[in-house]
Amino acid sequence: MEPKNMQSSPLKPYKYLLGTQILLRILATIFTLASTWIILTSKQTVTIFGLEMDARYSYSSAFKFFAFANMIGCAFSVLSLFLASVLGHKGLVPKNSFYMFLHDLIVMAVLLAGCAAATAVGYVGKYGEMHSGWMPICEHVDKFCHKVTNSVMLSYFAVFFYLCLTIISANQSTQIQV
Repeated sequence: MEPKNMQSSPLKPYKYLLGTQILLRILATIFTLASTWIILTSKQTVTIFGLEMDARYSYSSAFKFFAFANMIGCAFSVLSLFLASVLGHKGLVPKNSFYMFLHDLIVMAVLLAGCAAATAVGYVGKYGEMHSGWMPICEHVDKFCHKVTNSVMLSYFAVFFYLCLTIISANQSTQIQV
């Protein structure tokens, strides 16, 4: 009779890999949800020379795209979390790993495109101030700019998590027998 730990040793790496995937998917969901929430609630109204100036994400098509990209990323993260949990209990099937690879790659590309769009709207100046085009608006609406910056940073973390998931899924799918 073999000891218990000898029988379960081939499944151990698979369980760790599945646990890692689920953790990364949970983190991606949390970060995309937080990023979406922050960008959707980012607004600031200031009065300059007697004129009221309003800054909102919805005034920029790039920020709208960024918000929608994060919403899509969050929704697909929840879906992939569910699929990874269900498919994980069926064992390691390389064909399923390939489909998860495609999913992870597409979600990562969508999130990265959203981050790039939001980043292209403004650039950070030499002293940490954010500029929009050639006009420095963030000296007037700094609260808005800080919220947008935080949202973009959270989204970049989600991109990193999806990069890790893409690498894991690609590695698992290499075991497909053609």
